[in-house]
Amino acid sequence: VQLQASGGGLVQAGGSLRLSCAASGSIGVVHVMGWYRQAPGQSRELVAVMTNVGTPTYAASAKERFTVSRDNAKTSVYLQMNNLKPDDTAFYYCYLRHMSLELWGQGTLVTVSS
Repeated sequence: VQLQASGGGLVQAGGSLRLSCAASGSIGVVHVMGWYRQAPGQSRELVAVMTNVGTPTYAASAKERFTVSRDNAKTSVYLQMNNLKPDDTAFYYCYLRHMSLELWGQGTLVTVSS
């Protein structure tokens, strides 16, 4: 199983981006999917994740600006990011946890200019 993320890019402050991630291969219903990010010189941090029954968890920095959603049938997860700020600049990594399995995508770069 692999995770393929897309949707990163360059956007001005106040703009929006939508990240997408799909898991390839047969894995069944995944318990948790979501997003982490890592800025240069920083540790990887949670952005938002969602369980298979639709319960989200957001970082404080993401609440009210970002929305995580899932398509369980497609084993996909999305991140709608609005009102982006320069501090949101980072590599965004798709994440999956299913029983004892944890997977990370390759990262997609989001750059927010001021």
